[in-house]
Amino acid sequence: MPLTPRQREILRRVVEEYVATGQPVGSKGLVERAELDVSPSTVRNELAELEGFGLLTHPHTSAGRVPTDRGYRLYAGDLLERLEPRPSGGPSFAAPAVRTELEAVMQQATEMLADATRLLALVSAPPLATTTVRHVEVLLLQPQVALVVLITSTGGVSKRTVAFDAPVDTGLAGWAREYLNETVAGLQLGSGLLRRRLEDPSLSQRERAFLAELAPVFIDSTAADDQRVFVGGAAGLLGDVRADEREACRHLLETLERRAALLELLGATLDLRRPVVRVGDELDASGLYDVAIVGSGYGLATRTLGSVSLLGPVRMDYDKAIRAVRAAAAELSRYVESVYEES
Repeated sequence: MPLTPRQREILRRVVEEYVATGQPVGSKGLVERAELDVSPSTVRNELAELEGFGLLTHPHTSAGRVPTDRGYRLYAGDLLERLEPRPSGGPSFAAPAVRTELEAVMQQATEMLADATRLLALVSAPPLATTTVRHVEVLLLQPQVALVVLITSTGGVSKRTVAFDAPVDTGLAGWAREYLNETVAGLQLGSGLLRRRLEDPSLSQRERAFLAELAPVFIDSTAADDQRVFVGGAAGLLGDVRADEREACRHLLETLERRAALLELLGATLDLRRPVVRVGDELDASGLYDVAIVGSGYGLATRTLGSVSLLGPVRMDYDKAIRAVRAAAAELSRYVESVYEES
């Protein structure tokens, strides 16, 4: 679908005016407000052509046009093609003094994105399988119940209770804490080396049996279901959308309750090179409709660790959303590089 430069410019103007006003855009008003150096009749013909391409539609009998999902998609694609080499124009946030409190940074980035764009902001944290053990505590809550506290290199804290068939020797629990901090600290969760340390044949049968009960804390916690997602901006999103957009946004918020669907949706945005935009029917497989997502991956030079996303109605400020997501992803990438280098 080749468009002339003038058609692309008119499409851009229609999208931006409709995003700003929420009202169908007519040819006469477009010429006046956009200061186009063409007559209203010429613009009217171009609008008809764009409608024929499926990029615009008119909701009523009036001559005013509104963008279709396809029109938004083409407009957003043009924005992506024109991105400057370095991110700019997005919200900034200050990293905490403690370089390992990754969760605090994720929450701050989520809140900043939501406040800056009035959209639903989601930031997925790196999977636990990518982190290492910083410290372990083994505490007896009851004679037959132990609490294992795992602190990771990124500041994540995981707690799990372990029930035993018989009372646990307090000396054994103390030994396990010391052994784990001496032998598995610094090892990646779920790694083969960590497993071997838990099953060290030089240990006594009693010690190995005790560690076997604690092993799921270090192995099972790396499952995808434990990936953390920070969400912000739900109240602002519903407060700003128009009445005809509320149903789609409510459906979007319902999706947040389905963790697997949410992680699958975020996974589609993992790209370290540049942001991606998905509009309307492109998200049908995720059970969403009449919404759009702007997202980007963040991480290390060699691998993606998580994603930054903004979700909202298809009538959103894509330029602002793309810049905000790109800037936040770049900041998070710089931050996790320092954290993972230290660990």
